[in-house]
Amino acid sequence: MMFESAPLSPHLGVRISNLDVTKPLSDETFAALRKAWLDANGVLVLSNQTLTPPQQIAFSRRFGPMKHRDTHRAFEGVEHPEVVVVSNKVVDGKRLGRISGVFWHSDSSYDVAPVSATLLYGLEVPPAGGDTMFANQYLAYDTLSPRMKTMLCELKSVNDYYNPATYKNRQQVERPSVHPPVTHPIVRRHPETSRDALYITRGFTSHIVGLPADEATAILEFLFTHSTQPEFIYRHHWQRGDLVVWDNRCLQHYAVNDYDGIYTRCMHRTSVQGDVPVGPGEMSRASQAVAA
Repeated sequence: MMFESAPLSPHLGVRISNLDVTKPLSDETFAALRKAWLDANGVLVLSNQTLTPPQQIAFSRRFGPMKHRDTHRAFEGVEHPEVVVVSNKVVDGKRLGRISGVFWHSDSSYDVAPVSATLLYGLEVPPAGGDTMFANQYLAYDTLSPRMKTMLCELKSVNDYYNPATYKNRQQVERPSVHPPVTHPIVRRHPETSRDALYITRGFTSHIVGLPADEATAILEFLFTHSTQPEFIYRHHWQRGDLVVWDNRCLQHYAVNDYDGIYTRCMHRTSVQGDVPVGPGEMSRASQAVAA
């Protein structure tokens, strides 16, 4: 099965057309699609889809094992535990889901093994607004100075669902013990592309292990600003039927909430379970251990 592709921005994203993912894809076609996704630095837009929840689940499983709703306690779901409703839509006086992600973040970076891919399907989209921004973290790392890269490759940061920088803006829906803080490398090596990317976000990264608070704050503030500068960003304006697949291992994203109270937005989200993040130094030590 052939498909057409076109870049979405100079550094990030590819739009796929002439491909209906409700139909079974051959291994050859899916391998080409996955390669296009990885080559486009982690954003894949599949246009003009008409997905039921089971069809979205079936396609998502091609990317890996699914993450179920019981690990997304902040959200309502449809009848399928793999599907999360992200929405401001109100039916019979009750919201179907919740607005989420209105800050720069990488999905579930507060987990020991965060999700690798997120798939978001546009059921109802605003005529204006409600965009999602994606920032290329390969490019964020590549454009740092050699000395900064060397320093960061040896550091780890703490990622916390209840990070004070953003938690104060979110409704408390869980006991804080549900998501204890986790430690991840600040530079993450992608397990499929072997490329290095920054792995910190303003949303969930609270501090740097082993550094005084003032030093860590200064470094993180620099990295937060550097990693989300306009040159690194693709901004997706949603069309109904868009299925967007993004790679949390090399991207941050931000859901722009400029539509609530004006327009309706309703999405179905599925997530693919990922691996424990590993830094460049850890990869080197693991390779040496295998060779020995």
